[in-house]
Amino acid sequence: MKAKRHAMRGEHLRRALAQEAARLMAEHGIRDFLVAKRKAAERFGVVDGAAMLPKNCEIESALAEYQRLFGGASHLEALHAQRHAALSAMRYLREFEPRLVGPVLSGTATLHTEVQLHLFADRVESVTLKFLDAGIPHELTEKRVKLNAERVRAFPGVRFEVDRQPIEATVFPTDGIRQAPVSPVDGRPMRRANAFEVEALLRQP
Repeated sequence: MKAKRHAMRGEHLRRALAQEAARLMAEHGIRDFLVAKRKAAERFGVVDGAAMLPKNCEIESALAEYQRLFGGASHLEALHAQRHAALSAMRYLREFEPRLVGPVLSGTATLHTEVQLHLFADRVESVTLKFLDAGIPHELTEKRVKLNAERVRAFPGVRFEVDRQPIEATVFPTDGIRQAPVSPVDGRPMRRANAFEVEALLRQP
């Protein structure tokens, strides 16, 4: 019975930590799951290691619940604006077969979330030249991406804005479209959506 009570306390604490990490991500713009869970652990005085910390997927579930309870219409309006900006960027960059990924796709984006796109080109210069020719302000970036359980690799990218929405597009080789990298949320292949799928999301009530 004592062990069962201890397990229940542990489960309640994990849930509370997940909810606090979700609140920090929603209200303070923290994007990194590990940073959010560590800050939540500090607030709850948890010092006995990673065993008590919630998984990223538990935090994402708590974030979705937080937005459902407290975000209301404002969250839905912001998400719609982010997805609309994503679609505009995808149409402009259509020759690079853009895919929407991350929180804007899953619906857990906050006001602080960047729209995340995957583009596919043999050279990042093919993408930047399009921005240069059109006089669109942009900056080059680099992002470390987990390809599988053992392999992490840095890929170039471009950061720009559409309708005042910040967008980060990571550029993969053309054959990178066949295998999605690992999601930081659940460790499975990352969900990717093409422009038609994003259009369908925008048509949802």
